[in-house]
Amino acid sequence: MSYFLLIIGFILLITAANWLVDGASGLAKRLNIPDLIIGLTIVAFGTSAPELMVNIVAAIKGSSEIALTNVLGSNSINTLVILGVTALIYPIASQKSCRLVDIPFSIVAGIAVLCLCTDYFTTSNGVLSRWDGIILLCFFALFMAHIIYLGIKGNASIDENYKPMKLWVALVLIFVGLAGLMIGGNLIVDNAVKIAIAWNVRESVIGVTIVALGTSLPELATSAIAAKKKNADIAIGNIIGSNIFNIFFVLGISAVIRPLPTYPNFLLDVAMVIISSLLILLFTHNKQYTIKRWHGAVLLAVYAIYLYFLLSNL
Repeated sequence: MSYFLLIIGFILLITAANWLVDGASGLAKRLNIPDLIIGLTIVAFGTSAPELMVNIVAAIKGSSEIALTNVLGSNSINTLVILGVTALIYPIASQKSCRLVDIPFSIVAGIAVLCLCTDYFTTSNGVLSRWDGIILLCFFALFMAHIIYLGIKGNASIDENYKPMKLWVALVLIFVGLAGLMIGGNLIVDNAVKIAIAWNVRESVIGVTIVALGTSLPELATSAIAAKKKNADIAIGNIIGSNIFNIFFVLGISAVIRPLPTYPNFLLDVAMVIISSLLILLFTHNKQYTIKRWHGAVLLAVYAIYLYFLLSNL
């Protein structure tokens, strides 16, 4: 029953996230907010909504290991697995702003969590405190300011052919989406804890694998569709943007709700987040500025090795 309810939780979480994005986008368009700003903020937030809701529920219920590993695991899966699979389907082109700002910013995000959680390397058993959460949210504010600046600088346009969504429809979608996220998040956290107990493993193992994979499904769907349509440059922006949202916003909110102590495999998990971002930065700096198919194979191989070490230490 726990496995069934976990799956139901993931389905409800992802469906509710789509409703929330549709409702928020419809409301934003009624307020004449440019399409680019909607895409870079509301849609990016939507792909991170599952991680956010699972983390809020986990933080409230005191499941700190799930809160930390959900984000770290999701970021590793996003970069190594989803980008790896996408690159195998079709090489991923990268935009200049992504190479110069977004990817380095995602590396900074991983390093920031490492520093904050280990008290600047003085101990390997630290805590992501409420003040640390506020610091992460400040970084997030800087990133959002940069995104909005790009939208304004680019003279972002509004689709004049778009038929505005009725206000009541947008509000219902937002309300139902938020309610669905809350219910789905509760189902996932409760049943992930039950599965961890049944397997006699730490919550962190379930969080960094099953929960992280489930909450990464929106990014997987978006990137797979983009690759199929040969718009793979969308895939990397979606993934890197989601990773930045996950660390600075999702972890920031989670830590403000409840301080998050680290766990035995924390250093390995956060190291993979940093290494995976460094690999993407390396792979995009070639003459074509493209993540090639063999790069995708390397990313998948790195994740396989990481997963082996993770499971061998159970």
